Amino acid sequence: MPRGRIIAITSVAAVLVAGAAGGGAYYVLHTRGSAQETASAFADAWARGDTAAMRAALAAPAAGFDTAYDRLAKSLGAEKTAVRLGSVTPDGDGRAKAAYTTTLTLKNLGDWTYTGSLDLVVKERHWKVAWTPRAVHPALDGTTSLAVRFRWPERAAIQDSGGRRIDEGGAGPSVEQIVGSLGKATAKQAAKLGWPYKRGDTIGVAGLQQSFQKKLAGVPAAEIQVVDADGEPVRTLKTIEGSPGADVRTSLDPRVQEAAVSTVGGVSKPASMVAIRHSTGEIVAVADNRGGFSRALNGRYPPGSTFKTVTAAALLAEGVTAGQKVTCPKDANVGGLRVRNSEHAAYGSVSFLESFAHSCNTTFAPLAVQRLQGGKLHQMASRLGFNHPLGIGVPVVAGSMPQPTSLAELGAESFGQARITASPLVMASVAAAVADGTWRPPTLVAGLKQKARPYELPEPMARSLRSMMAAVVTRGTADNAGLPKGTSGKTGTAEFGTGPELDSHAWFIGFRGDLSFAVVVEGGGGGGKVAAPVAARFLRGLDAV
Repeated sequence: MPRGRIIAITSVAAVLVAGAAGGGAYYVLHTRGSAQETASAFADAWARGDTAAMRAALAAPAAGFDTAYDRLAKSLGAEKTAVRLGSVTPDGDGRAKAAYTTTLTLKNLGDWTYTGSLDLVVKERHWKVAWTPRAVHPALDGTTSLAVRFRWPERAAIQDSGGRRIDEGGAGPSVEQIVGSLGKATAKQAAKLGWPYKRGDTIGVAGLQQSFQKKLAGVPAAEIQVVDADGEPVRTLKTIEGSPGADVRTSLDPRVQEAAVSTVGGVSKPASMVAIRHSTGEIVAVADNRGGFSRALNGRYPPGSTFKTVTAAALLAEGVTAGQKVTCPKDANVGGLRVRNSEHAAYGSVSFLESFAHSCNTTFAPLAVQRLQGGKLHQMASRLGFNHPLGIGVPVVAGSMPQPTSLAELGAESFGQARITASPLVMASVAAAVADGTWRPPTLVAGLKQKARPYELPEPMARSLRSMMAAVVTRGTADNAGLPKGTSGKTGTAEFGTGPELDSHAWFIGFRGDLSFAVVVEGGGGGGKVAAPVAARFLRGLDAV
């Protein structure tokens, strides 16, 4: 082969080799994407909490990566993260630094904004994040972490209607039971209350202290800190001011409360009473002479003949009038149920008002069967506070009047027996409805949302009921109780238990002035002989205070 041809071929080969070498270097050295794109993708994934996408952008596996971001939520209570990427600048050969601004929305505390930076590096022809703990916050170095420390404000007060503090002891067992108590939060209780509560925090564990925990406690001041491996603070990064708790004022009237407590305190058997300002529905007194359980608010007693107030309202709604002639025999048979009056009394032909004043079971049971079938008695009971949850700020039992399943049961319900149960609170609200003309959900703390709605009694009905309850005191079952002038009411003797000889709870409900009330003496016997005199002592004591 001629020498020139050999040289030409060699030259071409050299060019090809050089071209191949140059192309290989291009593909080997060319970096795909940019530092800006990687930093932006990492910041977006951080904002949406996508740690898998963040991890995929790392140059190498990083110990503590997941934990570092989890702690923002667990230790700081971060509910939302916003990350705004700043400038991305070269930082040497194959390296870059991306500035960012992060805003964490901390639960119940507000926003915390800080700045930091991400280190980026080229690895295997791609830009990656060279992650260290400083990527989360510039103060973190692998031995430190972020934490928040809380300083709770002084707890606010629970007060009576006059603004006197009643949560520091000395208010008496009945009030103290309503106020409730404080304790150390369990993990479960702290979780239920939510951030920033934690195990061991002082919280309300009963009564109003529990119901109004967050209002009374306020919002703690918070310090976001860098802490070492032992949890000891290294430095404070941010201080967020809290807010004080707000006082909870009840409607308890110290004058009425004192009279009620003094009154039931003189009764040898378990006794309870509730007083309501009937023009507003405010509870002004709650008294029990036995501790450990509030019978006044949560007792489940058959109301006996005090329930005749409800039955009378239903019969008046069906056209019976106070002056209408009815009969009050010694005995009656209603649906197979033998009905008798207290002490086997009989009054013959009397007005409906007189039958109410003398508490004639043998009048009310037959009238109920004649006129109140089809749920009419149940409907009136529901309008006057039964079968509704009551929200006063502490747990209370609702009055219960089930639909009767037979004529005999309807007859028994007409005078407050069968399956009907009520507390003094429920029956005090019935008396208040008659006195004011409107049943209102009883309240202890203003502003609470109520499920039960007020019911306005037709004026003729309310007027008749007031005259009937006045007659109970002037010439009926409470005429010898010593009740002060101007008192109206209804006695009740509620049998309970089993056997041929039944014990009875003694009841009296009534009103005078702007005060309605209910008294029950557990196992006390006759309402007119036992409970009505207790009410009389209460009213006289109130006049003397």
